[in-house]
This record gives sequence, structure tokens and C-alpha cells, in this order.
Amino acid sequence: MKVALVHEWFNTWAGSEKVLEVILSLFPEADIFSLIEVLPDKDRTVITKGRVKTTFLQRIPYIRHIYRDMLPLMPIAIEQLDMSGYDLIISNSHAVAKGVITGPDQLHICYCYSPMRYAWDLQAQYLRESRLERGIRSALARYFLHKIRVWDQQSAQHVDHFISCSHYIARRVWKAYRRESEVVYPNVETDIFTIGDEAREDFYFASSRMVPYKKMHLIVQAFAKMPHRRLVMIGTGPQFNRIRKLATPNVTLLGYQEFPVLLSHLRRARAFIFAAEEDFGIAPIEAQACGTPVLAFGRGGATETIIDGETGMYFYEQTPEAIMAAVDAFEARETPFDPDVVRRNALRFSTQNFKADFARLIWSHWDAHVARLGKGRPRPLVVSEEAA
Repeated sequence: MKVALVHEWFNTWAGSEKVLEVILSLFPEADIFSLIEVLPDKDRTVITKGRVKTTFLQRIPYIRHIYRDMLPLMPIAIEQLDMSGYDLIISNSHAVAKGVITGPDQLHICYCYSPMRYAWDLQAQYLRESRLERGIRSALARYFLHKIRVWDQQSAQHVDHFISCSHYIARRVWKAYRRESEVVYPNVETDIFTIGDEAREDFYFASSRMVPYKKMHLIVQAFAKMPHRRLVMIGTGPQFNRIRKLATPNVTLLGYQEFPVLLSHLRRARAFIFAAEEDFGIAPIEAQACGTPVLAFGRGGATETIIDGETGMYFYEQTPEAIMAAVDAFEARETPFDPDVVRRNALRFSTQNFKADFARLIWSHWDAHVARLGKGRPRPLVVSEEAA
């Protein structure tokens, strides 16, 4: 039996790549496909140079820097990948990876992080943040997004089974594609995010890429109005300079930091603040794994990973005032959050649980697929007992 794993693009080693790493541990002999592969050497712990089979986009000069601008070409590129020699295809998709072409005797399962956000319900936000609300460039962008949306919906009908990364995304998959999906939460490295020996200190903490939808600027604006409270932030990105201009003396911006610094702050903070509407959201779970409660915007994946009143608290508007009110309510609590209770909630999202749940669904769908074909085929080779 031959297995193919299809990933969008390899340019860093972050959330979806860590999920792929676990899937790859289930199928160590699988072939890997992607639009492009431009991983820096420091991230080549799993994907060795030359292992990934790429598309014609790989040959475009400076593709590492301009790959997002290639969106109109991505559907064509992904359809050129030859899946004909594979029995099981697993796409790891938040954009176009699910669009590979497969045949009637092949089983295609998509692990979906989201339908393309910028083509569906977040199109207006994308155009606004890209300053494409008016003019010729806006008209062209809307035209290409329309074409992408049509292709996206059509290509979804050729996936045999969807697995969504949260119930929130399962609802988006249904809305965009009218396809049911099962839910398996992504893996979080709860073995390395742990409660430490450090004492809690009097500061709040946030860490993220500084891009518009993460709403890091709202957190800074909130603490600018609370000069008696301290905020520490780790992260960098396109909005870093804007956020630095908003920062007041009680706000410390550390920029990019290595993992030990991040872990130390997660263990010592009073609470972690999360203002984004995420598909799932790994950072709040990493904080909880360290026993740190989370003050989070109460929409999206955070509503499935934080227990209001037990492991954190919600605020329901993405405004500085709502964040300020959440901090006030947090400090007004008579009973502090129990770090052990907070951590136990995070353990639901461990790598071990993801691996077992994901494998169970794959085997279930494979066995049903074989039964429909009317002939026996072996299961793929796996490397761990819980995956068998």
C-alpha cells in the first residue's frame, strides 16, 4: 500500500507542520507533496532536503518571499501533483492542499484547519486589512477571490472524508462545502509546556505573531489605559512597529525570543491574554499546560479549549474596553485558579490523544473503503501500538 501526505507549503515549522509530523510518524514511508518547500535549515529536523515533491511554483525566483501572491496559480499547481500511484491520500489543508485529483479506487481524507478564510466569510476583513477595498486592484482581487471560492467549493466535493480541527471549523466546513466532518483537535506539546517551580509574578502575558487578525494591538491599547498593571509581550511580525508606538512604560515588548524565554514567561505570568478569533488556537492551550489561566475572546476555537470560570475567562468584544473589564473581573475573583486544574484541561489536547484519535478515524474510513471496493487490502504500516 502506498500513502501520500499533501501539505500546503513548507516555509516554517509551526502548528500545521507539527500536526503533519505526527501524521508522518503514523506513516513513516509516506511520500510528501507540497506546493513549495523552502524550509530554513534550522527547521529540517523531520523534512530532509529533497524529500518533498513540489510543483512548478518551486521554480519561480524568490518564491520564498512571494508565495502568497501566487494564490491565483495555486489551484492549477496543486492539481498537477500526480496522485495516481497511491491508495490513501491525506491532505493537511487550510487552503488548496485538498484540491489534489484522486480516482474512484483511492481514499482521500482531508484534515482541515479551515476553508480558505480570505475567500469565504473573512473576505471583507482580508480586503480591508490589505487596503483593497476600492479601485482597480480591489476589483481584480475580488474577481480572483470569486474564482478561488468557486474552485474551493467544487474541489471539496472530491474529498471522501473531512476531519476538522475543531467544532467551530466543522461548522465552517458545512457552511462553505455542505460537507459533514468529524473533529480531532490538533496536538499540543503538553510534555514540554509544564508547570514550573518559578513563583507567579505580577504581570500579564501575550505571545503571538504580530499580524492584524491576532489583535495584539488591542491588548496593548487596553494596558495603555491601565498604567498600574504590567504587560509583557513576545512576538514579532508586520505590526510590530505599530504596536511599539502604542506601548506605554508598563508594556514590555520582547520581540522574538527563544523557547526557554517563552516557557519561563508562561509559567510566571498571572494570566495569558488572547484576543484573536482562531480556528483552534494553540497558544492558549500551551499557557494552560503551564497552569496559567487564559483571558480570551469568547469566539472560535477558544470556546472549546478554555473552561470559563475554571481555566480562564471570556470577554465578548474585540475592544480594549472588553479586555480591561476581563482583567478587572479576573482580579476581583475571590478564589484563584488552581494551576493543576488548568493543566489537566490542557492535557485533553496532548500529542498522544491526537495520534490515537486521528489513527482511529483513518482506520475506520479505510476499512469502510476496502469493504466498498469488495476486495481486501492491507492497512498501512504504523509505528506505534496506539495507532494500530
